[in-house]
Amino acid sequence: MAVLKWAQAEQSWANRVVGEKETVTNLQFYFHDTFTGNNPSAIVVVSLNSTKQNPATFGSIVMADDPLTVTPDPNSKLVGRAQGLYGSAGQTELSLIMDISLIFTDGFYNGSSLSISGINPASNPVREIPIVGGTGIFRMARGFAIARTYSFNLTSNDAVVGYNVTIFSS
Repeated sequence: MAVLKWAQAEQSWANRVVGEKETVTNLQFYFHDTFTGNNPSAIVVVSLNSTKQNPATFGSIVMADDPLTVTPDPNSKLVGRAQGLYGSAGQTELSLIMDISLIFTDGFYNGSSLSISGINPASNPVREIPIVGGTGIFRMARGFAIARTYSFNLTSNDAVVGYNVTIFSS
């Protein structure tokens, strides 16, 4: 079993272990979901109450093109983008149904992507979300993402979420 580590100038965000039958990859990065400013990375595209554009309102749908960085600082090294949509699926708690592609743009993983599809119980401090596939080096991948909210602004709904992703591929 060979271990390949890819060190970044700021910090290592990727670790890949190649086995005889399966490769296990662990990625750590931060997802920046920003509704404010001159260039928001997330917008509400469907809302049941047009006077209240809030992504937490049951039935709301958000389109996102969020940067993925190696630290919570939005100016840290960019390693990819999270592109897709999510919607508020919980009537009594903040529970998001997500269909997001994590598209990597850095180094060894450049041009590869992972697909997240499933429920994200966003009000929980730690959540597990399924990885259901991928492209490039992650073709036929499966796995899971552990998400932890790093920061959340109740007024703007801007959020920074840390992701620790484990991927199994052949």
